[in-house]
Amino acid sequence: MSGLVDARGVTFRHVYVHVPFCARRCSYCDFSIAVRRVVPVEDFVQALAGELAARFGEPPALSHERTRIDTLYLGGGTPSRLGGDGVVDAIAAVRRYASVDESTEVTIEANPEDVTAAIVAQWVGAGVNRVSLGVQSFDPQVLAWMHRTHDVAAVHAALDALAAGGIANWSLDLIYALPGEVPRDWARDLDAAIALEPTHLSAYGLTVESGTPLARWRERGAIHDADEERYERDFLLAHERLAAAGFDHYEVSNWGRPSLESRHNSCYWRGVPYLGLGPAAHGFDGDTRRWNEREYVRWLERTRTGSDPMGGSEQLTESQRALEAVYVGLRTSQGVMIAESDAPVVDRWIAEGWGSVAEGRLRLTPRGWLRLDALVAALTEHRSRY
Repeated sequence: MSGLVDARGVTFRHVYVHVPFCARRCSYCDFSIAVRRVVPVEDFVQALAGELAARFGEPPALSHERTRIDTLYLGGGTPSRLGGDGVVDAIAAVRRYASVDESTEVTIEANPEDVTAAIVAQWVGAGVNRVSLGVQSFDPQVLAWMHRTHDVAAVHAALDALAAGGIANWSLDLIYALPGEVPRDWARDLDAAIALEPTHLSAYGLTVESGTPLARWRERGAIHDADEERYERDFLLAHERLAAAGFDHYEVSNWGRPSLESRHNSCYWRGVPYLGLGPAAHGFDGDTRRWNEREYVRWLERTRTGSDPMGGSEQLTESQRALEAVYVGLRTSQGVMIAESDAPVVDRWIAEGWGSVAEGRLRLTPRGWLRLDALVAALTEHRSRY
């Protein structure tokens, strides 16, 4: 067997590579990361190649036998910590099994301080054509509170490097709904982001995860979770400002210029198969979800022995698939198809301003998205009776 076709004959055209390395852990982060002062680039790339070999056998000898992939996404962690050579080598490992051409969306997540003109040139040469820049805020005090390793000047320097290297498709990440103890002007951050003219923007409400510095601060009473009113106010302000600036709010946390939504992330919401590589990476073959060993060292050890570093898997039941279809559908601007039997639930939502129906599809409004979990539970519970 060769190419990105698994033992069941599933072809993967969307590939995610988890790069765990970070210079430090941000105050809110509970992701699977490996803090390293010196990044073991060679070890990581060899392990990535080992995982591919364990799952797909020897790479095809002829390039025309390789499956063309639609998207390749290097996430983390901080993939930009691999530098120029490391990203080139990581993409080359995937290229030995899959064809990556000019039509493939190749995205790398990056911290501003890692982005230089020389490194961007190497990324572009390897096929990178989209960058997601982890900015989070333009306020120096907020960046310090978050334990971010960049300053505002680094953001502008990174964007200059992207422009010089010819990468015009780039996204900014921001975080909202900070604790009341943190002085932050969310409107000012939004205006600063819009002024930079990105093609895409992602904004995430802050959540306090156990085991993080943020959770310890809360336990000591130093900070408190943002209340529901602040969360709603920040979310709706983002929707208002970004819509006015010409962005399409195509998913709860994502805004894109017309036709410039993240093609890779959209594959998750469409429920199509995708391949996950690297520590803690998740994948889906259309029927079963699987995830890799979470810890970098354990994942590394497994790949060195030639074994598949899978940490676990779950075959979805019919009810799980139905629930997930409603959930991922309602969190996007595409919505979900509804039936006449859904009217007792849906009609109330429309009256409350939480959704609208057109051509048989229910689409939530921003105020409806704020109630997403409750609305999904209500609709799936109602449908279970029929």
